[in-house]
Amino acid sequence: MLPTLRASLPYTLALAVLAYFAFAFFTLEINQAWFVVIGVLLAGILVPVLVDVKGAAASPSVTSQEFTGDTATLYVGNLPYRANEDAVKELFSSYGAVKNVRLMKDRQTGRRRGFGFVEVSAKDASIMINKLNDFEFHERTLKVREAKERQEDDNQE
Repeated sequence: MLPTLRASLPYTLALAVLAYFAFAFFTLEINQAWFVVIGVLLAGILVPVLVDVKGAAASPSVTSQEFTGDTATLYVGNLPYRANEDAVKELFSSYGAVKNVRLMKDRQTGRRRGFGFVEVSAKDASIMINKLNDFEFHERTLKVREAKERQEDDNQE
């Protein structure tokens, strides 16, 4: 289920029920099933619009930590397979500025491999390593260290 749908579904259903009761007080010559349909349609239109407006209002605070300058790339191992980029970015953002998060996936299956890389501000990197190495995250103990440069194959000439 999409995160926006998961967030808006309870509001949609609540608004549909409220619309049903509001229309039920009108003594129109309409079957009560139509009141439910009208309520669901109204809720289906209004709630996603309200969720988008709320999400747009909240996004400037997230981008306020954008930075320019020296960056460091951290290796993050033993990640839970259900963790996504947003959850990892939120965790690391509590200790400093995060520029980018890349979680590695298996090429054949597309499933996450349990590790990734987080590009952070160079001045915040050591703080993040100290705070988040051996940190319990979604019932897994993270391993955080500075990423090593990728080694080139010697047989490619």
